[in-house]
Amino acid sequence: MTDLFEPLTLRGVTLKNRIGVSPMCQYSCAEDGKPTDWHLQHLLSRAVGGAGLTITEAAAVSPEGRISPADLGIWEDGQVPGHRRLAEGIAAMGSIPGIQIAHAGRKASRKQAWLHGAAEPGWVPVGPSAAAFQGYATPRALEDAEIEQVVADTAAAARRSIAAGYRFIELHAAHGYLLHQFLSPLANQRNDGWGGDFDGRVRLTEECAQAVREAIPDEVPLCVRLSHTDWVEGGWTTAETVALSARLKALGVDMIDVTSGGLDARQAIPVGPGYQVPGAAAVREGAGVAVAAVGMITEPAQAQAILSEGKADLILLARALLRDPYWPIHAAAALGRTEALRVAPQYERGLGVLGKMERDDAVGVPLPGLG
Repeated sequence: MTDLFEPLTLRGVTLKNRIGVSPMCQYSCAEDGKPTDWHLQHLLSRAVGGAGLTITEAAAVSPEGRISPADLGIWEDGQVPGHRRLAEGIAAMGSIPGIQIAHAGRKASRKQAWLHGAAEPGWVPVGPSAAAFQGYATPRALEDAEIEQVVADTAAAARRSIAAGYRFIELHAAHGYLLHQFLSPLANQRNDGWGGDFDGRVRLTEECAQAVREAIPDEVPLCVRLSHTDWVEGGWTTAETVALSARLKALGVDMIDVTSGGLDARQAIPVGPGYQVPGAAAVREGAGVAVAAVGMITEPAQAQAILSEGKADLILLARALLRDPYWPIHAAAALGRTEALRVAPQYERGLGVLGKMERDDAVGVPLPGLG
């Protein structure tokens, strides 16, 4: 039985437990895409809370690949020092620093999520076809040379990520962004080598994954985030996700981060606790690859059950960690596993009656800072 606090090794990297901070867009950069103090505090506060893996929000591989002008970027060397500060800080808190690299495609040139609407002045978004996401600007269809440039930009972003000190790379091919747009027949209306049948639609994701794998050291794990279904008739399916995941594994991808939706506003999602876990289980069983599960996983016992039942190898949390950065500490207490949770010694006194520092205090050893 896989335990929530059991280490997970992927290639040359070992996570201290099976809890990870999922990428969460913060829309808090200046237009230069450089990380700010907000990103540092946001990520480090969750890393110090005990998560084994901490992944940044989507970092754009090119300026036109941003969702908004306030997005994080990794498209030029001047952004690397800020990322290095994040990676070093996360690592110092005992968590593995990860980064998600992405291109927004037709869902680009928007205001921050809480402001809504198109960015001003903004830019013309691009996509596989001149087909708009509902309510968004119509994108310009990418030409062959531009698609190849996306692959090159993605590989360059991965190299910068390694230079910054990240030890886990995630390629974003979900939630209706560019790679997902190429995957889904609802957005990809091409009839050339980048569209049409399954082989054509998955080509860009495969080429980006292969380019990233070649750009990063062998010991660094590569993850790809996939929406396992569009939740719309005629869209991308779970069966296709399983087939693509098997291909990605053969290309050197170590984990699939299984989510869903985001491609079409007509999606009918049966939202509920763990609603995306069946997709993760299907990929794990059908493709024989490690998977991360996400989606309304909020309770420690729920997370443990997903692992114990063999439906996933890693639990990624988003909103639950926005509400409680110390979810891993509270989960360890709830599951009676405080002895298994490794956190900074300054925080051990918060682990409850089984915490080492409280045991020491019981026999007369003073707690640091408390006299």
